Amino acid sequence: MLKTLLTIAFCLLAITSLALAEEQEAPAALVNLVRQDCGSCHGMTLKGGLGPDIRPDALGHYDIDTLSTVVLDGIPKTAMPPWRPILSEADARKIAEYLLKGDTK
Repeated sequence: MLKTLLTIAFCLLAITSLALAEEQEAPAALVNLVRQDCGSCHGMTLKGGLGPDIRPDALGHYDIDTLSTVVLDGIPKTAMPPWRPILSEADARKIAEYLLKGDTK
């Protein structure tokens, strides 16, 4: 029951973020999506929380295709949910690129 409620909450957050993303410039919308939706589990600074650290140094063992797949399909038997019902493959790839590159601000 709790897992279902958490999944619904994550989905609502993602839908809201994607709706806002259509109104914002792509880079700002992407940063917002990652910080809010990914940050809800991985910590607002992405250093870890419920989920692990997802800053570039911690993700160095992933290539872009593998990380995109993790974003889309989640990680079975963990709290990492699949985002495929909400994100396109192109969106997942942009997120993976951003995570591997890090915040350049």
